[in-house]
Amino acid sequence: MLYSLADRYLIEHVEVKITAEETPAADTNNSTIDTEQVQQDDWNYSSADTSIQITKVETGSGSDKITYYVADVQLEQASLLQSAFAKNAFGRNITENTSTIAEANNAIFAINGDYYGFRDDGVIIRNGTLYRDEPTRDALALLSDGTMKSYNEEQLSSSGLLAEGVTQTYSFGPTLVKDGAIADDFDKVVIDTNFGNRSIQGSNPRTGIGMLAPNHYVFVVVDGRKENYSKGMTLSEFAQVFQDLGATEAYNLDGGGSSTMYFMGRVVNNPQGRQQERGVSDILYIAE
Repeated sequence: MLYSLADRYLIEHVEVKITAEETPAADTNNSTIDTEQVQQDDWNYSSADTSIQITKVETGSGSDKITYYVADVQLEQASLLQSAFAKNAFGRNITENTSTIAEANNAIFAINGDYYGFRDDGVIIRNGTLYRDEPTRDALALLSDGTMKSYNEEQLSSSGLLAEGVTQTYSFGPTLVKDGAIADDFDKVVIDTNFGNRSIQGSNPRTGIGMLAPNHYVFVVVDGRKENYSKGMTLSEFAQVFQDLGATEAYNLDGGGSSTMYFMGRVVNNPQGRQQERGVSDILYIAE
């Protein structure tokens, strides 16, 4: 019994090792960026093809206080938004801190992904490669034209997604905003029942991505579980943030202790309410 639990939730199972040849390379045009064009500080980054502005937001007070971080990101091309696996390997129970994966990939900015390695279902496409094809839930697709959309994995085939130009899929959820409207009734969201999971219905730390326009994204990370600093958000509150920001599409990624935002060599938020990152399977990041 103990071994089976360890095998399911602790022991690493590498299915695919990512080689250097398979790691996304920067566009040749990006490698010649004039360093004089780059402007940066602790909260902003601007170059010829990338703009990142991070804002810390605080609302409420005392036990009702919420602290979250919004990154407004504009890219010249969708290929600048990439994904990476912990330890450059796809499989179960393979984890590293978001900051560690980010640094290994020379990321300017990163957030945690969907923790795909904690489950064995979902459709997982990363950087244009299909790694898992077990459709089961509403997922997120990022496309090569700089757009994003939520979709039902059981209604769209992986081959169809790839033919459409999907470069990344994330299988977590739920969908927060679709066609500019907040998704219906989060109380009906079916959550995973894996060992150790918390309910996602209450106020919790959150990570999500939204799209304002093609190649214009907002990433939001909400801190939580720390009294007088941030209690976290419900899914309804989280969706409202994205709608208020002008997102036409938005999707909830892995939250709780995983919720992490990385920027220019540092973790911006306060993971787990104690400045302590939790290992994750994957990140979504921007590098130049």
